[in-house]
Amino acid sequence: MFSWLSGDESRKKQPQVFNSVTEGLRSVYKTTIYPLEEHYKFHDFHSPALDDPDFSAKPMVLLVGQYSTGKTTFIRYLLEKDFPGLRIGPEPTTDCFIAVMKCDSEGRETVIPGNALVVDPKKQFRPLSRFGNAFLNRFQCSQVDSPVMDSISIIDTPGILAGEKQRVDRGYDFTAVMEWFAERVDRIILLFDAHKLDISDEFRRIIEVLRGNDDKIRIVLNKADMVDHQQLMRVYGALMWSLGKVLATPEVSRVYIGSFWDKPLHFDMNRRLFEAEEQDLFAEIQSLPRNAALRKLNDLIKRARLAKVHAYLISSLRKEMPSMFGKDSKKKELINNLGDIYRKIQREHQISPGDFPELNKMKEMLKEHDFSKFNPLKPKLVEKVDHMLANDMTRLMQMIPTEEAAISKEPAVRGGAFGNDSTPFGVGYGEGADFGKNEHEAWIVTRDIDKYERIFETLHPVDGKISGVTAKKYMVQSKLPNTVLGKIWKLSDLDRDGMLDLEEFGLAQHLINIKLDGNDLPLELPSHLVPPSKKGFIA
Repeated sequence: MFSWLSGDESRKKQPQVFNSVTEGLRSVYKTTIYPLEEHYKFHDFHSPALDDPDFSAKPMVLLVGQYSTGKTTFIRYLLEKDFPGLRIGPEPTTDCFIAVMKCDSEGRETVIPGNALVVDPKKQFRPLSRFGNAFLNRFQCSQVDSPVMDSISIIDTPGILAGEKQRVDRGYDFTAVMEWFAERVDRIILLFDAHKLDISDEFRRIIEVLRGNDDKIRIVLNKADMVDHQQLMRVYGALMWSLGKVLATPEVSRVYIGSFWDKPLHFDMNRRLFEAEEQDLFAEIQSLPRNAALRKLNDLIKRARLAKVHAYLISSLRKEMPSMFGKDSKKKELINNLGDIYRKIQREHQISPGDFPELNKMKEMLKEHDFSKFNPLKPKLVEKVDHMLANDMTRLMQMIPTEEAAISKEPAVRGGAFGNDSTPFGVGYGEGADFGKNEHEAWIVTRDIDKYERIFETLHPVDGKISGVTAKKYMVQSKLPNTVLGKIWKLSDLDRDGMLDLEEFGLAQHLINIKLDGNDLPLELPSHLVPPSKKGFIA
């Protein structure tokens, strides 16, 4: 009878189709999460509402550290050039938050002051206006013409003070600003000076603010060339011990060791270590554009869960308030017993304790609000968020591998210090399996083939080949693990006959020496290592 009603209802239940993960996240936030946040004053207690630029912005890297740890120099090292507003020195020279971003289409490098920056609808900084002129006068955007900025943005922060300098009032809520950035960036890099590992009280407070973003934090022990090998081991151990106490976690984030500046290395003995660590850190940064959608999805899920908890908490406080008299005393009682309310909500709604905001911080914020003006619980708003988490987020998660596959396998961040792999000074160039690939010799092993031939003859080859058993007896003398020797065998036995001729044996010895020198073996045999007579065996 009312089939037209059921047809309309079925159309409403059709899942919405999104062209991209970013579009989907923006849509579900505006239609599902934001109404819940607005109804229960979420933005007064936690994070401001998200705008379109928050979803479409390039990945951001936040640099945090005490003064003179090399944050600004680190940015210059990545860009391989100066940027507008650059100031470097031993004392606190960067007293501003500087957003280093791509310049306009005309390539003009300039500095945009904070008050102008927060009214730009194309940038994601509009919510920062709530921190007032004292902050905005200490905030600017440095637009620089660098290919590195095509894919990421970098936030330089004021040097965190130590000693008596900590008593200086910055004039704005420094900790709250750092928390705002921490929630929105893709990577947080904590920089430490190898000569200055003490963690000041202000630095400790900042690290505590960052705790909710543990997955984003990476640690850099900078200026490591200023100490020798023995001292570096002691410094590294001291840093891990200090961080273990401050972070209060059983596992400390990865620590990268290096000297990120363009000056000569004071102690050159750790050059290879610094190069390897730098390569790993650069790989982390280069992966940010590919993982940006996943990071935004993860952060939005965390925000939705917190918004749900906040709705339950605010409605519970509203429910307990008397309608007429005794509101002030009841409010104080509820704040004092907030821990019990937390536990009650956990039991009733099966919510993990980790989804709740920090107890003491919430108590302080609640003192400023009138509980009687809070809204009662609206189950439909919460149910919409639950449905979104169970369905929309699952569909968006399934889209991520497809989007990542569509992105080029080449590193997304290019130029500056990231472009050294194309020069002879890239990491691993001229070493290991890479050695000799750009030389004009027909086969790189030729230079040592006479030596390998003498060894080969001592193994008594039959018809120009030695068996696998004979080869094993000799190859195990290298003391390499059998798994490594097995990989070398697979790379060397090109004709797959279970034996090695002279060229294959020479190749095996060359690969053994590569590994003994501390280099990695190639996954596939590069062309400059293929013996001339075996070219046909390589597809």
